[in-house]
Amino acid sequence: MANQLKLSDVLTKDELRELRQKSDLRAFATLSWNWALIAAAFAVAIIWPNPLTILAGIIILGGRQLGLGIINHDCAHHAFFKNPKVDEFVGHFVVGAPMNISLPAYRAYHLKHHKYAGTPDDPDIVFVKNYPVSKDSLRRKFVRDFTGRTGIRDTIRKIRNFKLSRNWPWLSFHILLLGTLTLAGAPWAYLMWWAAELFVYPAIVRLRQIGEHGTAKDRTQLDPRLNTGTTTAPFWQRVLIAPNDVNYHLEHHMFASIPPYRLKRLHQLLASRGYYDGFECISKDYVDVIRRAVRPDDKPAMVPAE
Repeated sequence: MANQLKLSDVLTKDELRELRQKSDLRAFATLSWNWALIAAAFAVAIIWPNPLTILAGIIILGGRQLGLGIINHDCAHHAFFKNPKVDEFVGHFVVGAPMNISLPAYRAYHLKHHKYAGTPDDPDIVFVKNYPVSKDSLRRKFVRDFTGRTGIRDTIRKIRNFKLSRNWPWLSFHILLLGTLTLAGAPWAYLMWWAAELFVYPAIVRLRQIGEHGTAKDRTQLDPRLNTGTTTAPFWQRVLIAPNDVNYHLEHHMFASIPPYRLKRLHQLLASRGYYDGFECISKDYVDVIRRAVRPDDKPAMVPAE
């Protein structure tokens, strides 16, 4: 039986105040780490061009495309840099532009997710409402992602909705990226970005969504321990598929104002004090996430799987 501990039972006001402290140094380090990995992915493939380095670079780029989106998300919460104006600039232009994400538009959308998480009014419920699903259903989803069907669909939608007055930062980024790679003597490397966005990024996003809410035991409940999940991913998974502490999603839903670089500490405190005892809200890694996303053959689906 799940315990009845409240957050106030396991976390002091002083600890919470400390966890909410923002650090410009740690925010800048996170931002720099993402862009350094992006630069390295291109550089290694350009300096030593071969199928292995190009494929590795594409995989890294797919994970860092999500990483840019996650920083955009943190800036939308004003939970990254100390100065909200810096968050606005970084979120919209430095990390939002490459992924064509408008910070104000995303913020309006995302705050509804926090307010209505797991309910029919949750704008993200469509991504996870059918989980757990059958093995065949999950396989079909990832096949669509890795064969580009999901990415091409989303890109066509971007192009159809394109307006220069609104999407000029995205266009500017691509002009700058292509120009930089051309000056480096490798305009072909520009295709790596699109290969990552079309064939890798959608699968990583799907896996992230499953880990956050697809493995939840009861998405209709208000308790985050029931409608949200955290994944204690090893380092290599955090580099490739779970950037910027996005795996600590349960903790983020408890305290959206806590910077991402302090969520691991929050998780450790709550776990050590028994706050998660009796709840199945923690996955040990993303292999565990996939296992939990699959419905046992003898268990009927809660809702029809696609």
